This record gives sequence, structure tokens and C-alpha cells, in this order.
Amino acid sequence: MKKKQIHFEISERKILLRVFDVLFVIFSLYFVSIVSRFDYFNISATNYYWTIVLGIYLILIGSVFEMYNLQVASNQFQTIKGIILTTSTTVLLYLLTPIFTPVLPSNRLQIVIFFLAIFFALFTWRMLYVRFFASNRFVKKVVLVCDQEQVNELVNGLESVDPHYKVVGFVNSDSNSNQNDSILIKNITIDKLKHFVSKNSVSEIVVASQKTDGITVELYNQLLIILENGFIIREYTQVYESITQRIPVQYVSRDFYRYFPFSRSNQNHLYLAIARLTEIIISIIGLTVGLFLLPFIIIGNLIWNKGKLFYYQDRVGKNGQVFNIVKFRTMVKNAEQQGAVFATSNDSRVTPFGKILRKSRIDEFPQFINILKGEMAVIGPRPERPIFVKEIAEIMPFYETRHVIKPGLTGWAQVNYSYGETIDDSLMKLQYDLYYIKHRSLFLDFNIIFKTLSTVLFYRGQ
Repeated sequence: MKKKQIHFEISERKILLRVFDVLFVIFSLYFVSIVSRFDYFNISATNYYWTIVLGIYLILIGSVFEMYNLQVASNQFQTIKGIILTTSTTVLLYLLTPIFTPVLPSNRLQIVIFFLAIFFALFTWRMLYVRFFASNRFVKKVVLVCDQEQVNELVNGLESVDPHYKVVGFVNSDSNSNQNDSILIKNITIDKLKHFVSKNSVSEIVVASQKTDGITVELYNQLLIILENGFIIREYTQVYESITQRIPVQYVSRDFYRYFPFSRSNQNHLYLAIARLTEIIISIIGLTVGLFLLPFIIIGNLIWNKGKLFYYQDRVGKNGQVFNIVKFRTMVKNAEQQGAVFATSNDSRVTPFGKILRKSRIDEFPQFINILKGEMAVIGPRPERPIFVKEIAEIMPFYETRHVIKPGLTGWAQVNYSYGETIDDSLMKLQYDLYYIKHRSLFLDFNIIFKTLSTVLFYRGQ
């Protein structure tokens, strides 16, 4: 059989982007220092930490401005916007921290050269990535083994997250189904599977069939031959989880808890102590910022909201305990006269000033009080109202799994998915919440914080 086509995994692409961002910038600055009188940033053995600090700033700020989001990195317009924001912020922060960086230059032209060198370095590398590494020559080609009625949903679930993941065909594991012309993916017969995998340089086979009788002896033998030739065969839920970073609860049986290994961090006393200390520090900072904003919020509330400044509402917390959440009021008076309903992205009950508070996430500031009281965490599943928890839990058996940890001010679902308006949206957010509970760690927490900063800076609040 022919060799598989070269491709990059998601993690490999993100590492590639980070490493070459730093390398191109350092080489650019080194080159400029040789060919011109640029002496603000010199690379030498005595000041090597200048380079380390610049690399750290570049990666952290690039993360905030979504430079390592693969969808953004593959889009030329969004990439250029990210380069401008990242370069400007990195240069500004680097100039304002002379304790760790070179002393401010007396000649302003040095600052201009510093900015341009970083900008053109990132621009050159990222355009190379868009034109070459993000092109079709490096896509990961995959064949699905699944029931025919699942194909479109499975393909959309995988390809929508990774632009370089391409399902090129499927093997129908349901022998009783008839040919469906609405499916655009090529249907491969079992006897031609080996030839198709070889001819199309397929990288891996993903088995998504939920019916064990669909894996016939003939199909099993074909998969075994493909495996023996060095091709990877993976189970769909594992692939889905690694690519989408959420748990596909709709594709697992009701004995879900047997296959759900909760993160050790949930019982790690050191992690929990660090997380609690961090929450207290962030809450104090948040409440301090809130106090400075309070006069403007009071004035805005008096003019546009014309009612109480705060509103309180019952929410379900850890272990199903109900607590009283506090927020700045953003809706009109008596917003739920007709009963409790999900808020929508363009909810007519939200006041004009309330929209500003929601978009900027300022309406969430009072929840730092809940965090200080220990009712909430900074990061975790968003707390839901008891009436909705009961309604959703009747439909989704795994929904109350969210309550094994404290609810959070922000979370993995909030930074990855839009506002939840329906039961289907709740199912999607549940998948992200369960992923966080399963993989909870300091690294994932910092990732969420950076994504939250992106949400606030790009005014994406709901």
C-alpha cells in the first residue's frame, strides 16, 4: 500500500505557529541590527533574557488575540488583523517593562524600527502558513465507518472545528439502509476499502458505528489488513473529543459514568488551594475595578434602566446546592411576567444600557462577591436556574454531572460557544462543560482566561 500523505495534527499546527512566530521575530530583529543602526534590541549571551521575555510576551498576547486559533490562522484577513493587534500590544508592553527589557531608547526611530521588524516578521511567516501549510496539500484525509443516517452530522461535527480535517468517504455499517442521494460523501464498499485508502492517501479510519452487528467479519478483516499496513484506526468519540475539545455525550450509552474519568485535579488539594487563592486575588481585583466603574453604572442605570441596580436569582451550585447569584440588572422590570424563559442573543427584554453591560461583561462583576463567599469559582460551568436544570436533566441524563464542581464566572463552554437559547444549545454547552471537568488543569484554566480576555476585548459578550 502507498504511504500516507503528510499532514499536521491540531496540536502540531499550534506548536508550529508559536515556534515560528518567535523564530521569525528574533531573526528579523537580529537581521535589522546587522544592516542598520538599530541597537535597542541586541541578542547576546549577557542579555539573553530579553529574548525570552519577548518570546513569552509574543505567545501570550498572540493567544489573547486568537493568533493560534486554526480557523483564524487559515484566514488571511483575520490573520492580518491579529498581527496588527499582537504586534502593537507586544511592542507597547515590552517598552513599558524596562525592568525585564532594554531601557527605553532615546531615539524614537528605534521604536518604529522595532515595531516594523516584528510586524513584517509575523506577516511574512503567517502569509507563508496561509499559502503553504494551510493549503489542501497538508489536509488530513479520513474515512468514516458509520451508519448512513449519521454521516452528515458526524462530518459536520469534525470538519467545522478543524479546517484541515477532510472526510473523503464512508463505509456504511448499516446493511439494512437504502442508498441516500442527499449524502455528498463517497460511499465505499467493503471490498474496495483497502484500494480506496491506498489510492487517496488516507491518514486514518474512524469507526463511529453504534451497532456492533454492523462490524461484519468481512469489514473486520479489511480493517485488520489496513491496520497491519501502518494505518491508524480510531474510535469516533476519541477523535471527536481530541478535535472539538468537548465530550460527545450523544454518542455514548447510558452507562456513561463508567467511561468518564474525572480529572485528578478535582481532588488534588494543591491544585484546589492554588485555584482558591487565585480566585480570591482575582475577585479582589475585580471588585476594585467594579468600584471605579460603579458611578458610571449608577448613572447609566438611572437614565436607561430606571430601576434597581442589582438583581438576585436562585442558581444551582456544587452538589446541587441552590445559592443566590448577584448581577447588575440588564433587563426591563418584570421581565418574566409570562414565566421563566431562556434569554436570547437579541432579547427584547434587555435594555439599551443592559446590552452595553452584557457585551462588555461588566454585568458579571458583582458575582465576584459569590466567588469570595465560595459559592462560585472563577472558572467552571455557568450556574443555571433550578427550573431549567430540572427541565434539561429530564432530557439529558448527564446534565447534572456539571454540579460535581463549583459553577464559574467563565468557563470552557462560555469561551467556545455562543449564548444558549435552546435545549440543543444546552446540550452543546454540556459537552464543553464535561470536557472541562474531565481535563481540568492549570493549563486549561489559563487557556480559558486568555480566551475570556479575547471575548471581552472583541466585545463578544452576550
